[in-house]
Amino acid sequence: DIRSWLADWNEHPRPFVWTKTADEILDKVAAYCRRISDSGH
Repeated sequence: DIRSWLADWNEHPRPFVWTKTADEILDKVAAYCRRISDSGH
């Protein structure tokens, strides 16, 4: 399935459109890191 998807993508490439800003993404990553570091596991 992955190879099929890659072949199709390579034949019909499309630009990736980000839906969030870099700051939004980094804030989400930081929140995740805080959550997992405080999980007590």
